Amino acid sequence: MYSILYSIILTLYPGNMKSYEVRYATQPLSITGTGDDQRWSQAPVMTDFSAPWNEGPVPHTQFQALWDEDNFYFLFQAADENIIAPGDPDDKRGVLPSDRVEIFFKSNSAMDPYYCLEMDPRGRVLDYIARYYRNVDFDWEWPDQDLIVMASQSEDRYVVEGRITLKSLREMGILKDNRIEAGLFRGDYYPVEGKENEVNWISWVRPDSEIPDFHIPSAFGEMVLTR
Repeated sequence: MYSILYSIILTLYPGNMKSYEVRYATQPLSITGTGDDQRWSQAPVMTDFSAPWNEGPVPHTQFQALWDEDNFYFLFQAADENIIAPGDPDDKRGVLPSDRVEIFFKSNSAMDPYYCLEMDPRGRVLDYIARYYRNVDFDWEWPDQDLIVMASQSEDRYVVEGRITLKSLREMGILKDNRIEAGLFRGDYYPVEGKENEVNWISWVRPDSEIPDFHIPSAFGEMVLTR
């Protein structure tokens, strides 16, 4: 049934809107921050990221997602030989100057509101609600019982793995008819001698903007939950 729905949605939303198929997991995944659960082998591997505002190479960035009756699971793997994650490990604002991966969720086409998760190699989560355009409430937090994020890092990469309850996605108006409108992003910081760290902004969908901006409708694609 869901595979048929997936085909119909692709027909209804042609053109430049990218789509990712979120397959069904028959058993819950173990979230450890390493991405080692064998069930991840069932998930399509998406590496179609670009750096729209940087002419240099795009560091390897990989995303996967699965779902079951209760949860939406996601996994980022980011190649990075110079991981930058400064600041207090308990301060979520410390994510802002850090290497990070991000998921933004739209609740409607007007982005009123939309929800943001910015997650760094230390497992810190900057979660907030916003309204178009960039009217941000950093005091808002995803309910603790509905979100788990864990991370790990090595010499040449970091991994961010998470679980979000479907209940929360429905209550926020994000999950509708087995479809989620989402943006997938990455901020890759790198040192520049004599200057502050600079950042290469990376996106799944190429936003229609001449300057780096993920807070616009054209930065989003769709995820379709199938069986």
